[in-house]
Order: sequence, then C-alpha cells, then structure tokens
Amino acid sequence: MRLIAPLLLLAALPAFAADPTPEITRPASTPQADGVVHTLRQIPEACARIEGAFTGQAAEPYKFAVVRTSQNCQPRARFVDFDKAKPSEAAGWKFNDLIRVPSASCPSRQAVVRIWRKPVDVGQARDGQGQSRIYLEEAKQAAAAGKIAAIPMYAAQMQLEGKACN
Repeated sequence: MRLIAPLLLLAALPAFAADPTPEITRPASTPQADGVVHTLRQIPEACARIEGAFTGQAAEPYKFAVVRTSQNCQPRARFVDFDKAKPSEAAGWKFNDLIRVPSASCPSRQAVVRIWRKPVDVGQARDGQGQSRIYLEEAKQAAAAGKIAAIPMYAAQMQLEGKACN
C-alpha cells in the first residue's frame, strides 16, 4: 500500500512537466459565468484580442476566438493557426503565456489557453533613443526588391481541463 502513492505521483509527473515555464506567470483568472464573453489577453503588436466564453452547452462548452482590436491598427506581428504552426521550443518558438479560466457554474472545469510566441531577430541598428526605426521609402524599396522582413508570430491553443458537471 505504501508503494502505490509514490508510484501514482511518478505517473502524474509527465502531466505536470508537459509545459515549459511560460515567459509570463499569472494566477488563475476569476471564475467566469456562462454566456459572458471575457478577454483572455490582448496582444497590441498583433492588433488582436483573445476572448472566450463558457457556453453551458455539452457539445461546445467553451468558445474561444482571436479578434482584431481595430481596423485602423497596423500589426507588427501576426497570429497563425496553432495546428498548422505546431509551435515548439525546438522550432524557435517561446512558451509565452498560460491562462487558466475556471467556470463559475462548474468549479471542477477550466479553460486553459497556451500562447506561444516566435520572435524575430531584427538585427537592425538602433538610434540614439534605443529604438529600431523603419522608414517608409526604404521599406517600399525593400518590398519591391522582394526583401520583406520577417515579423514575430503568435499562436494560441485552448483546451478544457477538469471534470465536466452535469
């Protein structure tokens, strides 16, 4: 009997070790009620907001979407589909954020959003203020020559964890 508890802990270790340490650490969010749309995270450089809502329906218990913050915003980063990008640290991605949102109507259930970021080495000279500047004419000439610089990318994945309530 004394051997069973340590063996169970060892079996559970891979589940805890699955995620690397995120760049941003935060506690779990406040529990959210069914039908209430809430912002999970804003990413200004991608002109995007990640929002979600518990639906209270068994078929689709949580809705999750990346929405544009403003039509006038000029993105300096891009959101890509998680399943197509397959982010991993080996591929140059960084585990950026882990967001946990418990359900108010079912405390044993929570939405877990994992956000990955793929930085780009700009390699551009900085000015006296420490800023990297992009000049319109130079950028147009580079684009015409087919030398468009890479931009940072983000990918987000949502999973439900915990036991569903009846």
